[in-house]
Amino acid sequence: MKPRLYIETSIVGYLTSRPSSNIIVAGHQHTTRIWWEKRRNLFDVFVSELVVDEAAKGDPQAAKEQLEAIAGISDLEVNETALYLGSQLVDAGAIPSKVANDAVHIAVASVHNMDFLMTWNCSHMANAEISSRVQKIVHAHGFVCPIICTPEELMGDEYVG
Repeated sequence: MKPRLYIETSIVGYLTSRPSSNIIVAGHQHTTRIWWEKRRNLFDVFVSELVVDEAAKGDPQAAKEQLEAIAGISDLEVNETALYLGSQLVDAGAIPSKVANDAVHIAVASVHNMDFLMTWNCSHMANAEISSRVQKIVHAHGFVCPIICTPEELMGDEYVG
């Protein structure tokens, strides 16, 4: 059985965007593309309705490319339980209210029993200072928090260079 992996919207953005002139962003884009090509098939990959909605916003051409990239990937429902858990993450101060959708991504992945949540959002999601608080809140509500990580952390022994 393959590990279950939830892809947050930043992954789709890095996958499909033009190469950045920012060396760090360009490196993240490169890593994302390598992971997508060489490692994605080792996981059961999921998105949510929220990812689809976020990917559809903004520049029409970019939105088209993002939606094409995730076409055919199973959607997880953003149900009432996930919305409630997301609100609890915000209410407890683990995730700022101005980025409440980040809490919903975590909640959707938790409620649907994902093993991993992959993101490039290191401000509010793949952040060691925040993750322990998030894990405690998710656990207190009866769920297991997925491992929140970047593509770099799921490269296995693939070389990224």
